Amino acid sequence: MNFALIMFVLLVITGAVALLDRLVLAKRRAQGEREPWWVEYPKSFFPVILVVFLLRSFLVEPFKIPSGSMLPTLLVGDFILVNKYTYGIRLPVINVKIVDVNSPQRGEVMVFRYPVNPSLDYIKRVVGLPGDEVVYRNKRLSVNGREMPLQREGDYNYVESGLNFVSAQRYVEELGEHRHAVLIQPDAPAFHVAGVRATVPFRENCAYNDEGFSCRVPPGHYFMMGDNRDSSDDSRYWGFVPEANIVGKAFLIWWNFEELKRIGRTIE
Repeated sequence: MNFALIMFVLLVITGAVALLDRLVLAKRRAQGEREPWWVEYPKSFFPVILVVFLLRSFLVEPFKIPSGSMLPTLLVGDFILVNKYTYGIRLPVINVKIVDVNSPQRGEVMVFRYPVNPSLDYIKRVVGLPGDEVVYRNKRLSVNGREMPLQREGDYNYVESGLNFVSAQRYVEELGEHRHAVLIQPDAPAFHVAGVRATVPFRENCAYNDEGFSCRVPPGHYFMMGDNRDSSDDSRYWGFVPEANIVGKAFLIWWNFEELKRIGRTIE
């Protein structure tokens, strides 16, 4: 569901009714005559819809985390806020950038439109920038020939959907200027070659085998990976994220019904 498009349609309809009433209908009503309901309601909702539309389009937008692909950084059920202007100001609905601000940096958590189905929003961590060579072999990440430091921090167990118990190891990884936690399942295969889509754009930039892959990120694109490395459907399997698909930078957890202590936590 394209919520931005729905909001835009409602904004146009309520705004048109309010404008029509101001220019035409109000002049035709007798003094003291009450507005009809089909005028009163749109006029009442128009300023509310306008404020929400502007906030969501240019400042911040809320999202709910639907899966465990970003564990342990983000939990299923976390409600987060996404900064819409950090990576540039874009026109709502059509998502065309009109003002450059900053570019995504390695290690930042970014929301973007899923390249395979742009009607869906995904959230992953930026691993590769345009021109980078990203290598992931035997569960170790390297960027431009430099292996990212990885420090063991103990175990991390969780339950997936379907009541599947998962036992993983927790590490702290350094990526760019960011230090963040990642999960690695020691018993999981290093890489699922069969999971790579045959229709990946710029597939010729990548080489795959059972131990992992290497990819050269094309201009204007980004390579994304989930922090839950063995349970994430990301750029390893469906390719690069075009700059035009960027939604914004995730920066804050503002609510979680089951773990209130997470409220107000910044996203590292």
